Amino acid sequence: MKKVAFYTLGCKLNFSETSTIARCFEEQGYQRVDFHDAPDIFVINTCSVTENANKKCRKIVREAQSVSPEGFIIIIGCYAQLKPEEIAEISGVDAVLGASEKFRLLEVIKSFEKREKPAVYACDIDDIIEFNAAYSLNDRTRTFLKIQDGCDYHCTFCTIPLARGKSRSTTIKEIVSKAHEIGQRGVKEIVLTGVNTGDVGIIGGHRNYRFLDLIRELDQIDLIKRFRISSIEPNLLSDEIIDFVAHSKRFVPHFHLPLQSGSDKVLGLMKRRYRVSLFQSRIDQIQRYLPIAGIGVDVIVGFPGEKEQDFQETFHFLNDLQISYLHVFTYSERPNTLAASMRDEVPLHIRHMRARMLRNLSLKKQHAFYQDNIGKKALVLFENDIKDGRIYGFTQNYIRVSTDYQESLINKVVQVDLKKFVSDHISAKLIRTADLILA
Repeated sequence: MKKVAFYTLGCKLNFSETSTIARCFEEQGYQRVDFHDAPDIFVINTCSVTENANKKCRKIVREAQSVSPEGFIIIIGCYAQLKPEEIAEISGVDAVLGASEKFRLLEVIKSFEKREKPAVYACDIDDIIEFNAAYSLNDRTRTFLKIQDGCDYHCTFCTIPLARGKSRSTTIKEIVSKAHEIGQRGVKEIVLTGVNTGDVGIIGGHRNYRFLDLIRELDQIDLIKRFRISSIEPNLLSDEIIDFVAHSKRFVPHFHLPLQSGSDKVLGLMKRRYRVSLFQSRIDQIQRYLPIAGIGVDVIVGFPGEKEQDFQETFHFLNDLQISYLHVFTYSERPNTLAASMRDEVPLHIRHMRARMLRNLSLKKQHAFYQDNIGKKALVLFENDIKDGRIYGFTQNYIRVSTDYQESLINKVVQVDLKKFVSDHISAKLIRTADLILA
């Protein structure tokens, strides 16, 4: 029995796809092992969002060679689609598979025997029209379910349309079927994920349904305790969706919105499909319907043309915004994007300084959000995450919580009292009364 190991870089979508590909190997009799457990085959799923992701890929290849010098190394994912020939030149790489071919890995590569030159399988991105379903499993208590792929937006900083192709999905019936399948495996929470999640519903180049239509159907699945929306563009987050989540049975009060900049000028340079006023209205609407909601925001600093005044606009806008945390990205030039040829580059040391400022702001926002929840009751899904006699999980509004470890709590939804803020989480006490919820 040959041993295979997987390493995933990048987003939740990549994790769902890696897990699906791994199950295909297991179904064919391969043994899935840890990356450092002398595997015969390595599958590295790559990202292309930043230059660091490319460098990390090379680093992981070197690690794989040191673990198993004769191991067969396969590179898949966004970087593999964008730069297959470049990856093929990396010492130790045996095969490169693009966006479509990775799902046919076991069909495309008949034998995992090293050859003189790496094999490269990558079609033109415009030829990719098929949607390949995927979800993560056994990797964590929560499961990432892929509902959409590709993107028809062309933001000037982004390579994703070049790496994943046009927006496409499968039917509501198929997605609901996958959710049922996941629920039958005992998973309590599904995170809906995609490249542009809110754009779900395009099949064969034509819109068949809306995001709201899908989540209405998913909300009827009794086997799943929670659905979480991983990320959604602010221009696609309608009042109807917010209202639905506020009154739904299973969709949790947690939103993650990509802002990217608090300057209308910079948003224009990025070719984003909204301006600051619309983003503000989305946050206001969430607060109106769901005052307990956790709200995360993506932001990019150091985009070409971002002057100090533009950054200050972003900082003050975020400082005044009622949100819970930030994901801060330092702008990285990506080949074949419009932004890479723009003038007025921001020096790297200024980019890093601005990123530090926003990460500090994120810590303040998270601390304040956690403190606001002290003394409240919450439902926590505890995961198989144990450290120093404590077990960890997340509330519905995405607060990390710990309590004294009990094995019976793993993958259970339990009601707790939120007691004390501790570093990066809240210490909680189980409610030992008749109203205890354990499911």
